[in-house]
Amino acid sequence: MSEGIPAMWMRGGTSKGGFFLADDLPSDINARDAFLLRAFGSPDPRQIDGMGGADPLTSKVAIVSQSNRPAIDVDYLFLQVFVDEAIVTDKQNCGNMLAGVGPFAIERGLVAASNGETRVAIHMVNTGKTATAVVQTPGGVVTYAGATAIDGVPGTAAPVPLSFADIAGSSCGALLPTGRVIDMIEGVETTLIDNGMPCVVLRAADVGITGYEDRDTLDADTGLKARIEAIRLAAGPLMNLGDVSDQSVPKMMLVAAPRAGGTICVRSFIPHRCHASIGVLGAVSVATACVLAGSSAAALATVAAGATKTLSIEHPSGITPCLIETDADGVVTGAGMIRTTRKLFDGTLFA
Repeated sequence: MSEGIPAMWMRGGTSKGGFFLADDLPSDINARDAFLLRAFGSPDPRQIDGMGGADPLTSKVAIVSQSNRPAIDVDYLFLQVFVDEAIVTDKQNCGNMLAGVGPFAIERGLVAASNGETRVAIHMVNTGKTATAVVQTPGGVVTYAGATAIDGVPGTAAPVPLSFADIAGSSCGALLPTGRVIDMIEGVETTLIDNGMPCVVLRAADVGITGYEDRDTLDADTGLKARIEAIRLAAGPLMNLGDVSDQSVPKMMLVAAPRAGGTICVRSFIPHRCHASIGVLGAVSVATACVLAGSSAAALATVAAGATKTLSIEHPSGITPCLIETDADGVVTGAGMIRTTRKLFDGTLFA
């Protein structure tokens, strides 16, 4: 597309990528994906010939359109552009990029801004579920400046509270797709869970690490990565995801007891590289595992009592707090999180 198309680049949470109006991209999926691969510079470990940042966390796409669904403002399709493979996949949500959807929709005129703050109801196309973002709009204009800090991002920005409704089983059909809290895979106890993001939760010690290693150490451990990939491939069919060899889900969550005052410590693989922090919906799924009696995370977690719980997920960049709500029977009924976002670039993208 030598003429280029409009694009906005944004940081959403601890991720970064391109935001597009659906009408600005090719309607044919193959043509769309070919354009995005060229735009991001994939496949290439450096993504030197495109906008990608040589990391899965900076090779992401949000496609936004006006919604015709009742009580919904916009539809949001998330795409993961692989770095060193010619793959564009829609097999997961991204809660970090979700933080930029509301501001983008307002800036593009899809949602009218209120004075003070604006609520944006978002249909997450990948899973058919709903999220609500609250965007700071003093004077009816989006502001990105603020005093909220999140671990994994330098400085501060305006808060973007996110709340999720009915996200259990969003990709796998059930919170626990096998109906069991524990499944033995490759000789390792795992909890297969999907509360917005399909995850395999297992104890780090069961695969020979402490769970406190830094990202570079884990990325260099080829033996560990081969073992958890074997578990992931076996978990895919059990989670109703089929053959996941070319998919970015399920995510692998290696958990250990907290050591920084949080609820649990996690090293997340997404799925073949260790995450610099943890994804929003991955954090929600791990937090949910922490409150499930008998899960691979429960015995390691420190969880406060009460129907509304703040669970702090420790990761390589700090701590991500999740809000988990349960009913009288301990069943998870809601989840939320605060993220931030920042507009980086608005212009024409060529590929």
